[in-house]
Amino acid sequence: MNKAFVKASDEDDESPEAPAGPASGGPIYMTRRGWQVLKAELDLLLRDERPKLVETVAWAAGNGDRSENGDYIYGKKRLREIDRRIRFLIKRLENATVVDSADQQNLDQVFFGATVVITDDDGATETTYQIVGVDEASASEGRISWISPLAKALIKAREGDVVRFVSPSGPREIEIIEIRYEH
Repeated sequence: MNKAFVKASDEDDESPEAPAGPASGGPIYMTRRGWQVLKAELDLLLRDERPKLVETVAWAAGNGDRSENGDYIYGKKRLREIDRRIRFLIKRLENATVVDSADQQNLDQVFFGATVVITDDDGATETTYQIVGVDEASASEGRISWISPLAKALIKAREGDVVRFVSPSGPREIEIIEIRYEH
């Protein structure tokens, strides 16, 4: 068998050289809020959506010829999608490490869960970001993933520090105005 398909050992997953992040099998960090949102989605799928869809598919199957039965065909397809999402959410929640901002000891540095107010080098525009898990990131809402270039540049910085990073639009320099940990 080709070595590309063989896992050498469990120790390889924890090697410091391996890039961190969910795609690489690295840690899955989440805020308490992010974990609760995924849990609520899982509960909704298990409690409401899936049972209703199973009922619809059973009704459609009882109508006879399944090859031309749109309710049956679409229902089975949607059921597979829901089941796939349920498996993903269960695995994600089981393997997640919930990081609570209330437990943060070093409040003068930027770490996971921090809310950071930054300004561009011109000092005219202030922007606020919270560093969160991959699943809860939404730049339009001010939540950036801990594996994003901006978040990586901010980690361990302090108020007043100027950090440089490479954004999609090119190299940027920003100053940290404020760091806070919201509970």
